Amino acid sequence: MAKEKPHINLVFIGHVDAGKSTTVGRLMYDSGILSEQELRKLKERAQSLGKAGFEFAFVMDSLKEEQERGVTIDLSHQKFVTDKYEFTIIDAPGHKDFIKNMITGTSQADAAFLVVAATDDELQPQTKEHLFLAKTLGIKELNIAINKMDAVKYDQAKFNKLKAKLEELLSRVGWKKDKVNFIPLASLLGDNVFKRSTNMPWYTGPTLIEQMNLLTLPEKPVNLPLRLPIQDVYNITGIGVVPVGRVETGRMKVGDKIIAVPGREGKGIEGEVKSIEMHHEQVTEAEPGDNIGFNVKGFGKKDLARGDVVGHTSNPPTVVKEFTAQIIVLNHPTVLTAGYTPVFHVHTSQVACTISELVKQLDPATGAVKKEHPDMLKNGDVAIVKIVPTKPLVIEKKSDIPHMASFAIRDAGSTVAAGMCIDLVKK
Repeated sequence: MAKEKPHINLVFIGHVDAGKSTTVGRLMYDSGILSEQELRKLKERAQSLGKAGFEFAFVMDSLKEEQERGVTIDLSHQKFVTDKYEFTIIDAPGHKDFIKNMITGTSQADAAFLVVAATDDELQPQTKEHLFLAKTLGIKELNIAINKMDAVKYDQAKFNKLKAKLEELLSRVGWKKDKVNFIPLASLLGDNVFKRSTNMPWYTGPTLIEQMNLLTLPEKPVNLPLRLPIQDVYNITGIGVVPVGRVETGRMKVGDKIIAVPGREGKGIEGEVKSIEMHHEQVTEAEPGDNIGFNVKGFGKKDLARGDVVGHTSNPPTVVKEFTAQIIVLNHPTVLTAGYTPVFHVHTSQVACTISELVKQLDPATGAVKKEHPDMLKNGDVAIVKIVPTKPLVIEKKSDIPHMASFAIRDAGSTVAAGMCIDLVKK
């Protein structure tokens, strides 16, 4: 087998109408992954649904319902190989109903492209939310594609004006703006996606594909303890119980003694790794970023579920009684007070948790303390809070295992807040 290229998980985020799916579809087509014939089929399908111009978006929006509504609902994953890297491209929903999937998608990504429409004079609230989320959820590298340049007649002044607004927002959120590249695109027509545009001679920077090759490879946290949140558990005839998930940190090898916590009884289930499979091939070990299925001697189908986390018996994942976190309030209908019990999405787990105490409010730009023990928090506020899960939950401290520290808080179908665990009390 040829040595695999280094791998990057890349997520495309942005407002629902900014053209993320079209950008990804155009990339697939221009690079030859999508054939002329397949595109023709998608074009006919788009026209029959009254969605002419959506054919590229349909590459990623493979669910029938998405094609009829013209909205990305679930996360689509697409393998994409350049001469330098192998990418898993995640096209994350921009529509706010589906931001839950966006969170699970973004928390798996190393780098992100934020797609913004050049036709937007004002930044969409969702664009701001995505920038906050990407930062809070630990994306290392961000680039911004300003799409639909054809709709503003490839006007450089329009591009610069929007870029200035975004740079101001980036600084507020804590991104270093000199590390963020801005690329003008017209994805539907293919300008600067795979091929350099002749319509924007004023832009001399990299095209989208060139910028993808300029991304820095994330360091694999192989020296940290093994943490693998379980996404699903299958029972496969002739093999037995096969949990499936992505290695976040550490390494898993065949023969390892592992434990899944909290497990059904909350005490953890121990076992021994018998086999590991990745992309339908048997492997002897898995490292961070690998999506694997593994068979374990000692695990029963009913012992574990999505949200449990696997580690080595010598260093089991941390189940918490309570934890302290830094959160940012994104979208709460009123105000957030102590005693509030929404659902926390932590790695693959969803657990109701009570915010037991508002410890202090911070200045979002500097992190300095604004107020001790505030009475309430409103949208845009950043604070340190104490949290008590209603049932056993695995989370790690940002200073120990940052990859297992981030979470999103959801209530009544929207993302209320997001944050990182900074301290904890073990159960």
